[in-house]
Amino acid sequence: MSLIECKNINRYFGSGANRVHVLKDVSLSIEKGDFVAIIGQSGSGKSTLMNILGCLDSATSGSYQIDGIETAKMEPDELAALRRERFGFIFQRYNLLGSLTARDNVALPAVYMGMGGKERSTRAEKLLQDLGLEGKEGNKPSELSGGQQQRVSIARALLKRAPIVLLDEATSALDAENEANIVAAMQELRRTSTLIVIAHKLETIAAADQVIVLDDAGCIAQRGHHHELVAVEGPYRRFWEQRTRARGWALV
Repeated sequence: MSLIECKNINRYFGSGANRVHVLKDVSLSIEKGDFVAIIGQSGSGKSTLMNILGCLDSATSGSYQIDGIETAKMEPDELAALRRERFGFIFQRYNLLGSLTARDNVALPAVYMGMGGKERSTRAEKLLQDLGLEGKEGNKPSELSGGQQQRVSIARALLKRAPIVLLDEATSALDAENEANIVAAMQELRRTSTLIVIAHKLETIAAADQVIVLDDAGCIAQRGHHHELVAVEGPYRRFWEQRTRARGWALV
């Protein structure tokens, strides 16, 4: 049994003449420990799919199961408990608490895990240092750059070590050196977590076990490993050619 199983997921927004079909008959399987990258053009439904996978939104129709349990049948409090116990989130807008330091933002999930104060601080500081934020532990979000805030958000999810971690364009504001630190941290996190990433960075996409390509209509156009997809003509190969030429890389 797959950890995550979606069958014929559809998501509409609006009503009447303004009704928009954002996701169309999306079916996918994700195994425990997988590292999955979701890519597609703006408006292809990536964030909508991510929100459904994280139980932050629900499908208009179709089936979404986690460990064989149908989420559509869950009550709101059951979904809240599922999010708290099973998921870690790294949002594009960081979602840091402005009144807390970087250290305390990272340590916050551990409060609900029952971890002692000294251990929380020690683990939070170690993660911040690993992500290149040594000396910034006492800074509040307003005193950090966008890229630094993003790394604090990532450290917070790493500390929680949730079974499933969802990253919404988590490396978009990072330079190459810091992104390499994040990719390394994600590979370490795979020891305990399943990773699902909305990604545009080539290094992140190439490291994934499975790449899911959404087209402009909100359908899955392709799926597979990078080396499989880049070897055949299709939207993924065109995406990779465009990005690698812009970076001056060879097509591999």
